[in-house]
Amino acid sequence: MKKFVKGLFAAGLALSLAACSSNSVSSDDSSADDANASSDELTVIKVGATTTPHGQILEEAKEAMKEKGYDLQITEFSDYPPINPAVSDGSLDANYFQHLPYLEGYDADSNYKSGDDGYLISVGAIHYEPFGVYSETLKDVAEIKDGDKIAVPNDATNEARALLLLQELGLLTLSEDADLNTATIKDITENPKNLEIIELPADQIAAQLPDLAAGVINGNYAMAGDVTDLRIAYEPEDSDAAKTYQNIIAVKESNKDNEGIKTLVEVLKSDEIKNYITENFGTSVVPAE
Repeated sequence: MKKFVKGLFAAGLALSLAACSSNSVSSDDSSADDANASSDELTVIKVGATTTPHGQILEEAKEAMKEKGYDLQITEFSDYPPINPAVSDGSLDANYFQHLPYLEGYDADSNYKSGDDGYLISVGAIHYEPFGVYSETLKDVAEIKDGDKIAVPNDATNEARALLLLQELGLLTLSEDADLNTATIKDITENPKNLEIIELPADQIAAQLPDLAAGVINGNYAMAGDVTDLRIAYEPEDSDAAKTYQNIIAVKESNKDNEGIKTLVEVLKSDEIKNYITENFGTSVVPAE
């Protein structure tokens, strides 16, 4: 089976972003050396992120970055599609919101390959958000009844991941030749409880729970929707998904060796940030090893 996703992603940048400042870490910025000449001036690193938990984690990292000589500036987004293009075009130095299959799908759909100016790569895994099954009415997956409605995300990587979780829970079976990174409801071969699988935008499932028996929700959207206490099942921390879908720091390939980017990853993987994640997000967000 194919290992990585080639999903469909929006190509346009939906939000207008300011260009990197003259003392940004971006390798495209020719005036960075001049800006760094003053010992009193911090080097700016611009990072795009979704608010929960990525933006919160970055906020926690600001002070440590400042102590190391960097001004960490965070641009928060409410949805995924604009964030990668903002790094590709140099508006941002890095982003923190996605897993590797999503990133590889973006590069493929944008026709970027290694060596291209807009090609993005991962420079470090920071945390993992277990996918979960959430319900306002059920306490256990065993309570799901014949004909119940269950929602799954409708974007390529997350729908496949949700369906795989439902398969692991014994609720359905996917075709043996299905690509487990791009599988859809069309790949379901067995559905013993005649479940109605509804495809919805990932960020809308939490709000639709009153009309569903259950929904499979990304960890960040479960937190944003304040439904974490409604989880009735989730991916185990030692699963293949825990390794495949770790959330990463992504940068332009040409920026991978930048000292500011290396420092950002170092800070985000520190014991201090790991403790912050564990204390504030519990099992909804798990620090990467």
